[in-house]
Amino acid sequence: MTQTDTPRPTLLHNARLIDPATGHDGPGALLIRDGAIAELVPGALHDGAFPEAGRLDCGGACLAPGIVDFGVKVGEPGERHKESFRSAGLAAAAGGVTTMVTRADTTPAIDTPEVLSFALSRARMVSPVRIAPMAALTKGREGREMTEIGFLADAGAVAFSDGDHVVADTKVFSRALTYAKSLGALVMGHVQEPVLSKGAAATSGKFASLYGIPAVSPMAERMGLERDLALVEMTRAAYHIDQITTRAALPALARGREAGLDITAGISIHHLTLNEFDVSGYRTFFKVKPPLRAEEDRMAMVEAVAAGQIDVICSMHTPQDEESKRLAFEAAASGAVGLETLLPASLRLYHGGHLGLPQLFAALSLNPARRLGLPGGRLSAGAPADLVLFDPDAPYVLDRETLHSKSKNTPFDGERMQGRVLGTWVGGKRVYAR
Repeated sequence: MTQTDTPRPTLLHNARLIDPATGHDGPGALLIRDGAIAELVPGALHDGAFPEAGRLDCGGACLAPGIVDFGVKVGEPGERHKESFRSAGLAAAAGGVTTMVTRADTTPAIDTPEVLSFALSRARMVSPVRIAPMAALTKGREGREMTEIGFLADAGAVAFSDGDHVVADTKVFSRALTYAKSLGALVMGHVQEPVLSKGAAATSGKFASLYGIPAVSPMAERMGLERDLALVEMTRAAYHIDQITTRAALPALARGREAGLDITAGISIHHLTLNEFDVSGYRTFFKVKPPLRAEEDRMAMVEAVAAGQIDVICSMHTPQDEESKRLAFEAAASGAVGLETLLPASLRLYHGGHLGLPQLFAALSLNPARRLGLPGGRLSAGAPADLVLFDPDAPYVLDRETLHSKSKNTPFDGERMQGRVLGTWVGGKRVYAR
């Protein structure tokens, strides 16, 4: 490339910079050059600074690292009618998500290098945001035989998970953890005791009994977590818990950390902002997995995120078509879309005084990037210019028909939201502008 072909630097000024790595929250400017952050300027910008750069006045809006969304379901291959890489990528860009960490629960499962290569090729062709794919831990996600973890890692897998399928056979699971440990691979697990939780659509209690919904005790999560932590202690593998949603599981998580285990934990934004009463009227858009919990559990999870006990907030984006959701509550498919609602829903924690913006973006961007060994999640010179510009105070009523996802199964339809994405950049290129 000649000097004249070099893209012009871009200066984003008059911004409120949010850097989770340093805890900084204040006015400043940011210079993008060659797809990376070249320089940060805190405070007021001097007249005539960076004359070679194109300028964008951010109008005092917040500028933060792009979201790294841990656990996104895309329907390719097999369920493209629910979500494609193109539609998911557009939804991600509109939601300030610059990296989608995609799940392996496709049809067929992403359990061979060939299927993984196909998914990556499709994503790179049509998605405006980055893709960091997970691969299945066992073949067909059936829990009987582990996949070729080494070959899949070489093909681009950043972690290994059977999604919401629990590997019930402890011998198979321990062997997979041991093999993953030998390769330095990360395993993500769904911590529910599979027999107790089978067929459950709600959390046990008076509300589930009143509505006659098959339910599961929160203890199923603690039991699943205790088992997995024992196997992690035995194998010393790196392990990420997809979702901790109950207060009963927190002591076990704390004991695992105190024992020096290489563990991290996540939670979906739905479990942080909704509770079991939201399914009243048998509203299937609120049916997620694990089921929504009691308000006491929800508040305990908010406190756990604020205290750093839970590391990652994610969307657990799970598109389902109308035919899968417009059924009796027990028969309806689980899951909700969340790529576009992750940030505004998360801002409820900020507006409620539970988390500062640097804390929030540590859970949305920095911690997931660090866990996966990705270079993003921070505002510092040399980091990729994966950025989100947003107004945290902008109010609106969500209309699900305006979402970019093919499936519209959001529990926030018709809800008053506060916080809008104004722009998204991936590698210095603007991929969304409101």
